[in-house]
Amino acid sequence: MTPRRYRYGDDPSQFADLYLPGGETAVRGVVVIVHGGYWRSTYGAELGEPLAQDLVRRGYACWNLEYRRAGNGGGWPATFDDVAAGIDHLAVAAGDHGLDLRSTTALGHSAGGHLAVWAAGRSTLPAGAPGAGTPAVPLTAVVSQAGVLDLAQARALGLSDNAVENLLGAPEDPERYALADPMTAVPLEVPVYAVHGTEDTTVPPGQSEAYVAAATGAGATAELVRVPGDHFAVITPGSEAWEAILDRLGTASRPGPPAQG
Repeated sequence: MTPRRYRYGDDPSQFADLYLPGGETAVRGVVVIVHGGYWRSTYGAELGEPLAQDLVRRGYACWNLEYRRAGNGGGWPATFDDVAAGIDHLAVAAGDHGLDLRSTTALGHSAGGHLAVWAAGRSTLPAGAPGAGTPAVPLTAVVSQAGVLDLAQARALGLSDNAVENLLGAPEDPERYALADPMTAVPLEVPVYAVHGTEDTTVPPGQSEAYVAAATGAGATAELVRVPGDHFAVITPGSEAWEAILDRLGTASRPGPPAQG
């Protein structure tokens, strides 16, 4: 299907594509897709297209989000400003198409998993921080696909040729790093399902393990889901890993309080 493109700013990377189920299919939930690529401009929203195409056939409305990355105007604070503004702009599309946003799950892969979990904690950010304030579109759950969820650990490991410092710069600014780290916002008020391939050598499974341990230890709802495969199995429709993600999206889209786990 051909998506409808919405722009939330003047930069070429400030857009999102809206995918809607066809015909009389009832929308079972809204999914915000945040692509990965270690926050670098080499990778773009095309990574999310196969996921959106698969999900829309299953009755989900999808918002495939693009944003400025390191190398094309992104980094701190632009990448974070864009993700916040891009998700909030979904309210405009919802108004145009009568979408119910009461079930809005962020689905983020790799660096996109980091940004999705970060976005779910925006309401806890201090005034003046990128993305701070009351979101126009509150996320109701996050499904992280091999997410970079512990920035301090990722930075210490120098993952992907020091991608964290490439994103954030200013290594002498601990406040910036804390504001960008999902670990700082624990516990979130919404569930986080961290799906991670056991053979992932791009983002170590310890990233998801550390986040879920901290989140559940603080009383939040979080689940670690180990699946077979490498870093890309979780964004490959038809894989066993993808089936696990569909299961968590189904859980997230159902009304009622989530089970603690």
